[in-house]
Amino acid sequence: MNETKTKEYKSPRRKLVKFFEKSRDQWKAKCTDAKAMGKKQKNRMRYLEASKEKWKSKAIELEKELARMKAREDLESDREQKKA
Repeated sequence: MNETKTKEYKSPRRKLVKFFEKSRDQWKAKCTDAKAMGKKQKNRMRYLEASKEKWKSKAIELEKELARMKAREDLESDREQKKA
């Protein structure tokens, strides 16, 4: 009942072997390149996310410093108005 059907090729085995080896090697190279590209993309994304967080925290820090400077400036201008 379970007959194993083997595919019969018309080409000689030596040509088929070369063809299948070449096909396999191309497939492996394509897979390896895709895997390397995926790793490169993940590393780049991780770097960009870290950079984004760094700049975001720096921007928040600078906004706080600006708010403190404006508050100090407002306080000094209020003191000058009271003196005058």
